[in-house]
Amino acid sequence: MSKRKSFVIRIDPDVFKQIEKWADDEFRSVNGQIEWIINKSLKEAKRLPKKPLDKENNNPTQ
Repeated sequence: MSKRKSFVIRIDPDVFKQIEKWADDEFRSVNGQIEWIINKSLKEAKRLPKKPLDKENNNPTQ
């Protein structure tokens, strides 16, 4: 399993409520929803790091 970095985030309570509702709608935790939002934004901005290829199958490693 990949390592994860923990950190504290300050967020407007109204924004948090909206993220919490969105997470509930998609059956995710608030933390999972924030990770999903960040990853989606990074992907759209083409700023996600490249994953190394699995040399046997020529697929990105998980």
